[in-house]
Amino acid sequence: MKIIPKRRRREQKTDYKTRLNLLKSGLTRIVFRKSNKYIIGQVVKSSNAQDKIIFTFNSKYLLKNGWPENKKGSLKSLPAAYLTGYFLGKESKVQENVILDIGMIRNIPNSKPFAFLKGLVDAGVKINHNKEALPDDKLIRKDKELSEIIDKLIK
Repeated sequence: MKIIPKRRRREQKTDYKTRLNLLKSGLTRIVFRKSNKYIIGQVVKSSNAQDKIIFTFNSKYLLKNGWPENKKGSLKSLPAAYLTGYFLGKESKVQENVILDIGMIRNIPNSKPFAFLKGLVDAGVKINHNKEALPDDKLIRKDKELSEIIDKLIK
């Protein structure tokens, strides 16, 4: 008899094995998600496999905080991912040990999830990570205009 995978696995939305391991850890999760336009970061606590969202930050809010209107199409770029992680770490005031949940996104060093992680680490969040996987500052600040905006927003 052929086993049919669960619906959310077929739709490539949930990796149940990874989710179970994340839930077993008992740590607060910081969830990274990409949409077609934005990057979304959430602080999630789980109890009895029920998720409760504590805090959310979306790269859309960068427009209100000084991101240039002419760069509106780059709200899911590497610098936007870095700033989204940075602001999520500062605004949520999560300083305890947390774990990063990137879901079904491929785990590629120097990519957007790791720029998001670098922003979290720079904001002071204690999270286990491999420093070699994080993107270099030169890669995040490649565009001069965005580099100035990053400096301005961090201050």
